[in-house]
Amino acid sequence: MRVSVPRKRQPLRLTPAHIARVHRAIDDAGPAAGVEQQTDADYADWVARVLRGHPAPGQPIRLFAYGSLIWKPEIEHRAEHPAVARGWHRSFCLRMHRFRGTVDQPGLMMALDRGGQCRGVVLDLPPEDPATQLDRLFRREFTVKPINSMPRWLTVEVAGGTLRALGFVMNRDSPYYAGRLPPEEVARTLARSCGHWGTGAEYLLNTVTQLDARGIRDAGLWRLQALVADEIDRMPAP
Repeated sequence: MRVSVPRKRQPLRLTPAHIARVHRAIDDAGPAAGVEQQTDADYADWVARVLRGHPAPGQPIRLFAYGSLIWKPEIEHRAEHPAVARGWHRSFCLRMHRFRGTVDQPGLMMALDRGGQCRGVVLDLPPEDPATQLDRLFRREFTVKPINSMPRWLTVEVAGGTLRALGFVMNRDSPYYAGRLPPEEVARTLARSCGHWGTGAEYLLNTVTQLDARGIRDAGLWRLQALVADEIDRMPAP
């Protein structure tokens, strides 16, 4: 009788040593000249708009996290639950000229783009003062106009059924939308990009590590981290 042997789990190729090798101390250059920024009035409008669309007014907000909101949520949450958003997938499709990139060496960050599915977690936010929570969250998630990461109520699957959760999806009309890039190009960018928030490689490693800790293996990200490690290994010694 043939016995099935579980496939050995491969360790991460991308390591903190890779991150240390490509990290650079970079000052925040501030918003790029000519780029229009979201204003206090804009944020207040987005908060009001999202609260008006709340599928269960008066109930705490659920937030769908698929990337850095998992390992750096920014706002308090009371619990988290595994969840799947169908019709959306993680994609390094957002060009960054600040934060984890510069004008001279743009970076890439993940966004939810249309198609496929995405496994993540739903965060249960506190019931108190949702407007203040959303204002803080929105100021972290989007800064320029036109908006790049749009807040939107998503239907996500959780154990026992579905629920509505707030997520951030890519605005394909944004000038920062990079489209669908080959993994090799994404890896070259992440291996070299750095801003005052840190490197693109660190962003990827944090995300893959935190997903893996929750039993979420994203095959595309797992392949990407190996490609980034290879890119860094091929770089000349500093």
